Amino acid sequence: MSWQLFALGSAFFAGLTAIFGKLGVEGLNSNLATLIRTVVILAMTAGIVTFRGEWQVPQALEPRPIAFLVLSGLATGFSWLLYYRALQLAPASMVAPIDKLSLVFAIVLAVVFLGEALTVKLALGGLLILSGVLILAWP
Repeated sequence: MSWQLFALGSAFFAGLTAIFGKLGVEGLNSNLATLIRTVVILAMTAGIVTFRGEWQVPQALEPRPIAFLVLSGLATGFSWLLYYRALQLAPASMVAPIDKLSLVFAIVLAVVFLGEALTVKLALGGLLILSGVLILAWP
């Protein structure tokens, strides 16, 4: 399978996340809702890793990748906590577009910190995403 199919699937399920999340935080503390979501994700990924027999521990755990995975986990946790709180306060159709600014942030951060090339196509796509978010999420 190509990476584009995985990315498209990710986008579809992220869309469902907004709808299910909005319904799930009604009458429930957003932090508790995030915890429930996290436990479900932990159980699901543990099941997949178990089913696929991927519990092998690498011979030498390098500290650098582990540190970045921990930082990624912290960033995900903060993102989810803020996302669920935003869903409690506003319609999903307003929150989700602003959340997609993560695409623009990822482009900028990839160029600045990873040294990825900023092509005209990438810059134009990022500007179009930013424009779309501004049109959808602000009066």
